[in-house]
Amino acid sequence: MPAPAGHRCGLCEREVQSTSRHHLVPREEGGKYGPTVDLCQPCHSSVHRFLSNRALARQYSSVEALRAAEELQTYLRWIRKQRVERISNRRGRR
Repeated sequence: MPAPAGHRCGLCEREVQSTSRHHLVPREEGGKYGPTVDLCQPCHSSVHRFLSNRALARQYSSVEALRAAEELQTYLRWIRKQRVERISNRRGRR
């Protein structure tokens, strides 16, 4: 059953039931009032799993840069074929 229209992930571009706001420059790196993008839960978790806040602020502060991030390519190829709404993807200890 397809998800209701109106929620599209800004990273994987799938139609999903809900999204959350991702600060393109993390709040901890000065992006509290900066641009945001709506991401599905799997993408939001994976962005923070594979990329540090410093890397997000310095190298991946746009949706285009995130889509091109080498660290996310395998994940993006996989998620674009999935119907999953949630994944258990805990951040590793740093």
